[in-house]
Amino acid sequence: MASPQVLYEVADRVGIITLNRPEALNALSGTMREEILQALQRAEQDPAVGCVMLTGAGRAFCAGGDIAAMAEGQRQNDTTTVKARLLIAARVIQQMRGMKKVVIAAINGAAVGGGMNLALACDIRWGSDTARFAQSFVKIGLMPDWAGIYFLPRLVGTSRAMELMITGETITAEEALRLGIISRIIPQATLHEEVLNLARRLAVGPVATLAHIKRGVYLGETGTLEEALEYEQQGQLEIFLSADAREGMRAFLEKRPPVFGREQ
Repeated sequence: MASPQVLYEVADRVGIITLNRPEALNALSGTMREEILQALQRAEQDPAVGCVMLTGAGRAFCAGGDIAAMAEGQRQNDTTTVKARLLIAARVIQQMRGMKKVVIAAINGAAVGGGMNLALACDIRWGSDTARFAQSFVKIGLMPDWAGIYFLPRLVGTSRAMELMITGETITAEEALRLGIISRIIPQATLHEEVLNLARRLAVGPVATLAHIKRGVYLGETGTLEEALEYEQQGQLEIFLSADAREGMRAFLEKRPPVFGREQ
């Protein structure tokens, strides 16, 4: 019996989603897009999950689309399947950005094409020292998808994003860190555990507050100053009298770690 192509488990309030085609560098094939979406929706709806971690099995994060499957579609002059997969990819991206829970990428190796852009959709990205990144679409005559044209220019600037996309060049973890594509480089041997430790910390944090921060940061990227100020005021008033805010302030005054998420 074949192994599932996307694994989902919950450990210590963390929903762990693992792309599971290591023999193909976790290239997106078959129903993997739908399975990623289902795992994200499951994590969002589960009150026992406070944070989500996304990673790949084996030595790669995700090598992008399955080129052999795409070539077969070309031979049959079929764009129907391509359109369906693009629509599912869009739903995955919208789910990741729209859900209240933080999604952390543990980029354990190559993140190429759609795999790179899937990582860019995560809220926090830590990469291993073996991670490599490429907007490789142009090398097979295609343009970036999975919202790469939205995310990458915002992270690295228009000129560098253009260069990466029109050349398809591969960059190292060190260059990705310098550009802001990832925020930390972790040794490959400890990446999974270190990202999981971060996810555990967030999973027991003030859930509503983290959700407001996530939404506010993305509003700040695209909205006006006035919209950001209005959102800050609205959000702060919503959480000021919450059980978590009361616990946080009480713990500060009592000089002890807060315990969030319990009934007050």
